[in-house]
Amino acid sequence: MATLMGSESPCTGGKRRHCTGNIVTKFTASKITGQAFSRGTQLPGGLLQERDKRAKWHGIPALLQRLHESSHPNSDLSQAHSFLKVLSSQLSMEAMSFVTEDRKTAQESTFPNTYTFDLFGGVDLLVEILMRPTLTMQKKKPNMNDDLVKDCLSVLYNCCICTEGVTKSLAARDDFVLFLFTLMTNKKTFLQTATLIEDILGVKKEMIHLEGIPNLSGLVQSFDQQQLANFCRILSVTISEPDVGNDDKHTLLAKNAQQKRIASPSRAEVNQVTLLNIPGFIERLCKLATRKVSEATGANFLQELEDWYTWLDNALVLDALMQMATEEAEQSSTESSDESSLATSPLRHRLPQSMKIVHEIMYKVEVLYVLCVLLMGRQRNQVHKMLAEFRLIPGLNNLFDKLIWRKYTASNHVVHGQNENCDCSPEISFKIQFLRLLQSFSDHHENKYLLLNSQELNELSAISMKANIPEVEALVNTDRSLVCDGKKGLLTRLLTVMKREPPDSSFRFWQARAVESFLRGATSYADQMFLLKRGLLEHILFCIIDSGCTSRDVLQSYFDLLGELMKFNIDAFKRFNKYVNTPEKFQTFLTQINSSLVDSNMLVRCITLSLDRFESQTEDVKVVEVLSECCLLSYMAKVENRLAFLFRLVNIINVQTLTQENVSCLNTSLVVLMLARRKAKLPFYLNALREKEYAEKYPGCLLNNFHNLLRFWQRHYLNKDKDSTCLENSSCIPFSYWKETVSVLLGSDRTSLCAIASYIDEPYMDLDKDLLED
Repeated sequence: MATLMGSESPCTGGKRRHCTGNIVTKFTASKITGQAFSRGTQLPGGLLQERDKRAKWHGIPALLQRLHESSHPNSDLSQAHSFLKVLSSQLSMEAMSFVTEDRKTAQESTFPNTYTFDLFGGVDLLVEILMRPTLTMQKKKPNMNDDLVKDCLSVLYNCCICTEGVTKSLAARDDFVLFLFTLMTNKKTFLQTATLIEDILGVKKEMIHLEGIPNLSGLVQSFDQQQLANFCRILSVTISEPDVGNDDKHTLLAKNAQQKRIASPSRAEVNQVTLLNIPGFIERLCKLATRKVSEATGANFLQELEDWYTWLDNALVLDALMQMATEEAEQSSTESSDESSLATSPLRHRLPQSMKIVHEIMYKVEVLYVLCVLLMGRQRNQVHKMLAEFRLIPGLNNLFDKLIWRKYTASNHVVHGQNENCDCSPEISFKIQFLRLLQSFSDHHENKYLLLNSQELNELSAISMKANIPEVEALVNTDRSLVCDGKKGLLTRLLTVMKREPPDSSFRFWQARAVESFLRGATSYADQMFLLKRGLLEHILFCIIDSGCTSRDVLQSYFDLLGELMKFNIDAFKRFNKYVNTPEKFQTFLTQINSSLVDSNMLVRCITLSLDRFESQTEDVKVVEVLSECCLLSYMAKVENRLAFLFRLVNIINVQTLTQENVSCLNTSLVVLMLARRKAKLPFYLNALREKEYAEKYPGCLLNNFHNLLRFWQRHYLNKDKDSTCLENSSCIPFSYWKETVSVLLGSDRTSLCAIASYIDEPYMDLDKDLLED
């Protein structure tokens, strides 16, 4: 407030000094109470002029007064526009400093002009001017000058980014938000409108209903491809479930309670259905995602690019463009020492092609994000069918070498989450969104075989035939006209670049997740052998044991992938033993597993399940040979090692700390106990847990905790909305046996040797305490 009141001390400024303070105070109070003054037009012009210089208002209140007087319903608004231009020039400099100085916290002392503009009612006045045509009773609505509309929108956006609270106040006006969408029909004001809408929706407390937008279908169908790509930035806010974060408030316990309170389907899910009902929407997104750079550049490209850069207001984009241009110039200088060649091809001539590439990449990032969200929604099968029909995967395969992975891009920062707005370069964002899309596309869906080409599908058939096992039904049903073209399919291309990534590159996380999703679901021997033949297991082991990788995210993704690759596959365990051929290597491998069991427990589960199956196949000479030679299987065959894993799995989690990330520890401990129950050894394992408690001098601690975890398991997995097929497919244990085992463990009969209660002495019994209440 000191900036607005001038440099005098409130104690020495005299009677007039208090007047200025009163004006500002009353305006500020009016914004809270809705009473008294609301804008500068309610004050005498002479008073405003008198106080202007001392308060450093730079004439803004007086200009707003003139803007208001010249913008009455019957005026042609030309004079109003001239006043707005003067105001815009004063505010734009502050906005420019904001976007180029690391987006500091908006406050009045940093951006006094914008603050003053809002304080004296400028924001409300511009909203009123913009919406005036919708408020008239005349049949013929008055047309507003496009440049005036653009300037109004630009000033509002500047206020949003420079003055705290403006965006939220605009977001609270549902009528204004919906009105903004109607302005998108005008191509001349589209980008300014899209920018403002995106900013407003980002802070809006409640997600808007897309079906509430007037003629949404007609609006979207009227967009050209450039506009549709930009519109995807807005759509991403309306179809994504709120990012829940990783703090204590978002444990599985809290999520389950929240789901009970929130009506189903959610607003995001309703919006997804609304989009899918727009004719041609998905087809156009697929075309945008797969078009080549040469197809995207028309005669108006430079004008299009200018608008695009203005819209982004992000200095990182320019940095990326300049970096690309520099790299191209350096590459040319190494390829040719002809100085005359370089002289005739200066850097500025090379920049446009790089700009075209980044321009297209930025569009594709937004489109792929929307497609990815839709693929993870309730209409997943409908979306899958359309993406296959419109040949999204073959199109991306054709772009892989020339655009998606056309060169190495360093990415050593943290792994980026699904809804994270990071400041990474366009190329890094593009690669991550591409990998996330592949992960969503392949995960537990028969369309995953579209990632291969016809020759690779034939290879899978040949593997099944050689092993004398039937082909997977999904492979047989794959439409060969929709698979990848060329010498390599998309999955094979991904494996190639995956092996080239530096050890700690965050791309490794997403690459491993994408390949793992291809293997997830019911275990397919042919799928595993297809990847084993391409050296994937050796590559993973190198990363875990020999590469020096320290990223927990990357290691977790590699443990999970290794588990899916090796599960029930005797050839994989044989290959493992061939690579891990010294005690030192095996010890390093075990150290990595034990360093974070939350990260590696899926691999522990895979080894446990595989050992159990192999032990029942002793008539197979090959299996017997590997069982006797493989250090990993021999290690897990020792009951003391299985018990050690069980102790830690039960001890590192409790009901209050269960999340989507660590709930797998609970399921892995259950797998160990289910396999023990099959062999009538469940009492032995429960008694071992009891003895461990007493040895650690914490009687009742492990078993009470495990009892509570299993009670939570029942509520969580027996919910009608939960899909139990994932547990069943990944373990090859019927879900009915999961439920039965949990019921047995939770039995109240203290004479039962399979009930946890039988192993907790009375003084330490804590089973009646309900930790599961909301």
